[in-house]
Amino acid sequence: MYLGRVIGTVVATRRVSGLEGARFLLVQPVDHGKKPSGPVEVAVDRVSASPGTLVMLEGSREAALACDPWFVPVDSAIVGLVDEVDV
Repeated sequence: MYLGRVIGTVVATRRVSGLEGARFLLVQPVDHGKKPSGPVEVAVDRVSASPGTLVMLEGSREAALACDPWFVPVDSAIVGLVDEVDV
């Protein structure tokens, strides 16, 4: 799991089976100091995040497990909203 900040939305008119109705957001991964720590990525939103929100992301195979149905082709999923980070 890793942190990210939602910076925008993605519109996809054609989707694979299993991702109909799913919402996609642009997320900037951040470190624990909330500084950018990698390239911007597209993540499927499982928690109704909004732009500017600090979120918890899951990547790889585990991201697909966060979706219903399981094992849809996603590389990143937003699985939580972060209230605060204490380092």
